[in-house]
Amino acid sequence: MAQKINLGALLRIRRYRRCGTLLTSTQVFRSLGLWMRYLNLAYPTKPADYADYMSALAAKLREPGRMAEFMKTFKSTPADAGAQLPNVRCPALVIMGTLDPDFADPQAEGDAVVAAMPAGVGTVAMVDGAGHYPHAQSPDAVAELVIPFLKEHAR
Repeated sequence: MAQKINLGALLRIRRYRRCGTLLTSTQVFRSLGLWMRYLNLAYPTKPADYADYMSALAAKLREPGRMAEFMKTFKSTPADAGAQLPNVRCPALVIMGTLDPDFADPQAEGDAVVAAMPAGVGTVAMVDGAGHYPHAQSPDAVAELVIPFLKEHAR
């Protein structure tokens, strides 16, 4: 699916505006500090190991060549994956954080992904209060969604 910037939401939704600014600035300035600020926004609630994770990540990205390689990830888009959504044949669970700053409306984003799949294949589940990394922020809540889904759909 092609990513679209919601201009109205940029004006109305502070977390969405901050996310866009930090992601764009990270790309323009190739800045580790700006990326770390984005991650702080993407994790509205912090897991117990957040400080250690962030320290280890920053140290890794300071190694020669690592940040340059990481910056290449900004050249990819979800368009290729989106083009394959109509081909999904197995049950799929789309988990989104309600505070994911990458999207003006995370629920609508998840719904759009599921709508692009064949009817009845996808399901959206929201993790209240989680951001872009609900599995890291709210692992128990994600497990409560994933385990029953797997039990229902495992063959």
